[in-house]
Amino acid sequence: MKASHVRKLIQPIENAYSEMFSGRVYRVGKGAVSVRNHSGKAEQTVIGVHGFLENHCYFTQAYEAPTTELILLTCSNYHIPVNGVTPEAPEWEVPIKHLEGTIEYDACILNQAVANLPGTDNIRVHGHSRGGAVILEAIRQWPELYDNVEVVLEAPVLPQAKLHGLVTTILEPVSHGMWPWLIRLINTAPSSAYGQTFFGKMNPRKKQLLSKLFSATKDHLTIVRNIENIMDWMERTDTSVYNNVRHGTFLIPGVDRILDRNAMLASARQSPTTMRIVETQAPSHFITLDSKEWVPDFETQPTAAQG
Repeated sequence: MKASHVRKLIQPIENAYSEMFSGRVYRVGKGAVSVRNHSGKAEQTVIGVHGFLENHCYFTQAYEAPTTELILLTCSNYHIPVNGVTPEAPEWEVPIKHLEGTIEYDACILNQAVANLPGTDNIRVHGHSRGGAVILEAIRQWPELYDNVEVVLEAPVLPQAKLHGLVTTILEPVSHGMWPWLIRLINTAPSSAYGQTFFGKMNPRKKQLLSKLFSATKDHLTIVRNIENIMDWMERTDTSVYNNVRHGTFLIPGVDRILDRNAMLASARQSPTTMRIVETQAPSHFITLDSKEWVPDFETQPTAAQG
């Protein structure tokens, strides 16, 4: 990448979105892990991994139960979307050798969270979109850590899958130097101009979270690196990565204009039979924002069923 492009791309992006948060925030490398306070005795632990250009608030309303210990990742070089909490350095943090802004780097953040933070043995790791790839990569890096962990992959980036044709068409002509300009253009356009196409039918929570997408990262370089790495990871990652996934659920949208739904399904079908494939009626890529009804109930025992 040209030095002049990098200079443009590393100009900081201001944080434009945060919510009140009660809990602790740990800095891990160039990312963070937040642990929400819960009022009841924790019966299960959920670790949420947000998608590309999202933030951890994606999961907060889906997991509101006072008995759920909610642990939320902030991927590398993303803004931490919390008010009123000072991030602290945990004593269990270990250095990460991968390039920041990649699925591999964020998988290391996730593994440190799974290894050190859950307060219950009933653990679910829920990833949306790029977060699904982060989970699969984390399992590949440290398989035994996930022996008893339930996995929820929501509209996930998967091995041997691909972006939706609409997205590819937009991205193909964009050179590195055009990114800051393109993002400024998107940010000044009313979201209604493109929102319906990519985001489907809006509701108040979707509007709240998706209107600030291009302010989620700390710089434009992270956006470019995320996209290039997502495409590269899908192409070079083999479906054998599923071999270490014990049990869980793929949530597939009814309509997806971000990722190619058919390629997603074809990849998911290469997974072990202990993984359920649920084809939801969700009208967009953002399944749990469309309706919390698609979030699977907590199970005590994994079921062996493939839809």
